Amino acid sequence: MPAVETTCCFTGHRAAKLPWKFQEHDPRCIALKQKIYDAAEAVYASGVRHYICGMANGCDLYFGEAVLQLRRQHPEITLEAAVPYEGQARTWPSEQKVRWDYLYDACDYQTIVSHSYTPDCMMRRNRYMVDNSAVLIAAYSGASGGTLNTMLYAMRKKREVIQILIEEEQL
Repeated sequence: MPAVETTCCFTGHRAAKLPWKFQEHDPRCIALKQKIYDAAEAVYASGVRHYICGMANGCDLYFGEAVLQLRRQHPEITLEAAVPYEGQARTWPSEQKVRWDYLYDACDYQTIVSHSYTPDCMMRRNRYMVDNSAVLIAAYSGASGGTLNTMLYAMRKKREVIQILIEEEQL
């Protein structure tokens, strides 16, 4: 596995918590995707070569897709899928599941944290990502939940946290 010093992971809200939900043609979503890409590119410029994606719908998929786009220019980039449990996307709508499958298959590494769903598998996935990264990029609205908890965990672990604010007035 790549060194922690050259690894970045990501946390962000699921589509249902975003102001535009699953409407990715919304200008706010397009702008967020660009900010995520820019952050991934900035950490690449600082020496990051390995990225870990939590594979949830919404911001995680935006991040994974941004890294794939960046990898077209920098083929030395590797991407890891950190899957909280087997079958994570099994019950998703078919369009989202196809997208998940494509991203998963495009990853250089796949880490499955739990074989089945457990109440703490998402938190364990998030901690795995932070424990194996030097940098956390977070798309965050200020709401409580998994994104905030992951950011706080990263801060306790003395990881660099790059926050992409999802403005409150958008909510």
